[in-house]
Amino acid sequence: MIDVYGIKNCDTVKKARDWLDLNGISYRFHDFKVEGLDAATAERWMKVLGRDTLLNRRGTTWRKLSPDRQVVNSDADAVKLVVELPSLVKRPVIDTGKMLTAGFGDEQRQALKAL
Repeated sequence: MIDVYGIKNCDTVKKARDWLDLNGISYRFHDFKVEGLDAATAERWMKVLGRDTLLNRRGTTWRKLSPDRQVVNSDADAVKLVVELPSLVKRPVIDTGKMLTAGFGDEQRQALKAL
């Protein structure tokens, strides 16, 4: 079973979920706003994806942070930040058990089709 993590109202998450439904791919949806994000999951994502991929530095949540909070010097700092503010995660995060991705573009669609 594929796990999709994100925020229900995020346009990219909506597109990903619509695409998965259209292609008959079953998934579980984990809404950060409702269920939060635990540190163990965030640490695993950070190890696999890296903070440059996982942190959404283009979104509203990032822009609202003070300049000193935008200084992320380590993966541990990034984990603390995304656990506190899961909206900072680039969405959606898709975990197939074999593959972990953040965002939803052609590369992610092709990889999901290949499953």
